[in-house]
Amino acid sequence: MQAGLDIEFVAMGEGKAKRGKSAHAGLLVIFAGEEAGLGQATRDMLGAFAATVDRAAKVAKFKGAAGSSLDLIAPDGVAADRVIAFGTHQKKKPEHETEYLNLGGQIMAKIGGAETVTIFCDLPGDATHPPGAVADLMLGLRLRAYKFETYKTKKKPEDEDNKPKKIKVSIAVANLAEAKREAKAREALADGVTLARNLVNEPANILFPVEFATRAKELEKLGVEVDILDVKAMQKLGMGALLGVGQGSVRESRMVVMRWNGNKASKAKPVAFVGKGVCFDTGGISIKPGAGMEDMKGDMAGAACVTGLMHALAARKAKVNAIGAIGLVENMPDGNAQRPGDIVKTMSGQTVEVLNTDAEGRLVLADVLWYIQDKYKPEFMVDLATLTGAILVALGKEYAGLFSNNDELSARLVEAGGKTGEKMWRMPLGAAYDKMIDGQFADIKNIGGRNAGSITAAQFLQRFVNDTPWAHLDIAGTGMASPSSDINQSWGSGWGVRLLDRLVADHYEG
Repeated sequence: MQAGLDIEFVAMGEGKAKRGKSAHAGLLVIFAGEEAGLGQATRDMLGAFAATVDRAAKVAKFKGAAGSSLDLIAPDGVAADRVIAFGTHQKKKPEHETEYLNLGGQIMAKIGGAETVTIFCDLPGDATHPPGAVADLMLGLRLRAYKFETYKTKKKPEDEDNKPKKIKVSIAVANLAEAKREAKAREALADGVTLARNLVNEPANILFPVEFATRAKELEKLGVEVDILDVKAMQKLGMGALLGVGQGSVRESRMVVMRWNGNKASKAKPVAFVGKGVCFDTGGISIKPGAGMEDMKGDMAGAACVTGLMHALAARKAKVNAIGAIGLVENMPDGNAQRPGDIVKTMSGQTVEVLNTDAEGRLVLADVLWYIQDKYKPEFMVDLATLTGAILVALGKEYAGLFSNNDELSARLVEAGGKTGEKMWRMPLGAAYDKMIDGQFADIKNIGGRNAGSITAAQFLQRFVNDTPWAHLDIAGTGMASPSSDINQSWGSGWGVRLLDRLVADHYEG
């Protein structure tokens, strides 16, 4: 679902753009640091044209600041039609370790009609940039190039005329072997994010629970063990909460458990990730307002993230034993749908009074979380869910809400977010909030009232994790319709795949 992007790494000296007759050919990308300082290798490659770049930078007051660029027509003698210099100088320490990732996205945004692109990676301060900087740049290119156009049958004439069907990108680097090695993991990560975005962007009439489970099953090609539990299997397990949500739909519910055993020699407990997969949420009998309801095709962004993460871990052959579990339902207001006031029995044996059928995600997660902690005894569990509108009120679309019973796990998640730019803000949990969901007619009620809606939802989930270290990420503001950025122009963001991959890579691979 990307714009015909073909990326290769080449050694410096081989990565010169060939000047051709096509109006779309030949973009050369170079880099400049503070005060438009070109690297020596760049000056040697440009020859006499380097002085022209210096003069143009002075006139345009281009000083090499990060996020800025200088676009020039190349003269005869330079093997390109256009040359763009991108600034890399950070005036202050960046908030996140995403400088080169964002740079890749900025380059992709400027490619325009070029069919061939050479990126000459003579990065200022080359000796000090992170080892994976060039690979991060490649990842940024791929993530920015993503488009979801599966169902577009007609294109505007200007799109047909001015944009190439395929873009060939050569990234010229000094250390070819290192760049290729680092790029392998980034390619796996890009594929995982792409998968997550595709799943979120699909319409609900195409991606319903059974179809979602079928797509997750395709991870077996990468060596992931995939088990799909149907309604009968879940009834046998006593998953009354999950099944209650889906009982009003003609589309049957499913639970999918994906297992990647990348460190078979390890005796360590597996790490576990759980995703809410409400493939469409009308709110059920407590039906949502019609305006904006079409966005509820994205109410499975948590499950999409978990599926994309498992793809990434398997594709890069991560040395970890990981479990990904997703509960897949459709919440519809059929004559058989559960009603406000119904009481359901969860797999844990706890009973839930369903006061509002639109507070359904926590019911789905309750049974999946219990199943995973009970059967696999994981090192930790992280769940992701587009769970509450209240988190949007609290944090907007910039941060996901983080709730946890474990300080170490929380700190590691925040640390990973600091490296990937997928930001979280830790929210409180406590006995006073927990008391707000004590039921009148059952053990628990599924809403706690108007106040602290995101917190009481998290308190609900905490009752199904026992003593397992656990974190809940409320991604209602970040998983879908999140703000566009250098690396994402898609409605479905794929938020969380890079975050959790980094968490695993930094702390749990043996």
